[in-house]
Amino acid sequence: MKIAILGTRGIPNNYGGFEQFAEIFAVYLAQQKHDVYVYNSHNHVFQEKNYKGVNIIHQYDPENKIGTAGQFIYDLNCILDSKKRNFDIILQLGYTSSSIWSFLLPKKAVIITNMDGLEWKRTKYSYNTQKFLKFAEKKAVKSSDYLVADSLGIKQYLQEKYSIDATYIAYGAEPFLKENEEILSLYNVEKSNYNLLIARFEPENNIEIILDGIVDSKEDKDILVVGNNNNSFGNYLKKKFNAYSNIRFTGGIYNKEHLDNLRYFSNLYFHGHSVGGTNPSLLEAMAAKALIVAHNNKFNNAILQENAFYFSQAADVKRLIETVNRKESNQMVQNNFDTIVQEFNWNKINESYLRLFEKSLQ
Repeated sequence: MKIAILGTRGIPNNYGGFEQFAEIFAVYLAQQKHDVYVYNSHNHVFQEKNYKGVNIIHQYDPENKIGTAGQFIYDLNCILDSKKRNFDIILQLGYTSSSIWSFLLPKKAVIITNMDGLEWKRTKYSYNTQKFLKFAEKKAVKSSDYLVADSLGIKQYLQEKYSIDATYIAYGAEPFLKENEEILSLYNVEKSNYNLLIARFEPENNIEIILDGIVDSKEDKDILVVGNNNNSFGNYLKKKFNAYSNIRFTGGIYNKEHLDNLRYFSNLYFHGHSVGGTNPSLLEAMAAKALIVAHNNKFNNAILQENAFYFSQAADVKRLIETVNRKESNQMVQNNFDTIVQEFNWNKINESYLRLFEKSLQ
């Protein structure tokens, strides 16, 4: 099969979840002797034309110059290029900035779209932006031959909203097996004596609720708040919690070895995400044997089930900090790790996508 992957900034991963998946899946497809192409931003750090057997196509991406509007231009350039290449299958990862160009997609290719999360629910967006995102979602549904949902919640939503039976294929994570306690010294923390929160600084990730609960609990353990905080919400939180020396805003950490060790050796790992499907950072926390305190919503519940503690408000966070005992919760940690090995491993996910591809061409 001749396959294209659109919708990411490119591989190897230097940005986020979809890029991580694109890298793993594209390399897998190449190993299976398929002809695979991944579209990369022209300014991606990797400038070669081939990555581990995957063909790389660089396209002009002005996002660094003009902001979000640049994503639409980049996607347009990728789609226009795809019309020249006679692909059997085009896998779109997300739809936000590509669906308006869907009428330009090559007619002979099978279009498969991973619908990501419910983007229009994100509180950072204005009413008009949310309205556009609903329109984009509808366009993506109509222009795709097959839809992929990476959570059962998204699959249910697509069924109820559009009467579409999307294929459920989860995201994946690599079991973490190489702990190195020495890395903790780089962040001035000690084993089991700090809490951890990793998230983008957006209101729907409930960072403020978590930190309010920590302040109310009089918790003296450090909490590392990891993520790029150079936006208006990040500045607001840094100002609000500036007086609390145990709340440490680290900024973004992009070294996966460091992140995995911070997860593994933490006391509690807070996961506040409330919008979207299967969140990659949640699976990575499970894979690194973190003890998880998660926001109580159907997306997190579907993954963690009874193997996490849940919060909805700051009072819940306060109570959990004061009552949860890490040593008494080892079985929950192990259950989550086993779930990664059995259900969310990359081999299973790669094979599921390949089966869908083969089905789509029958």
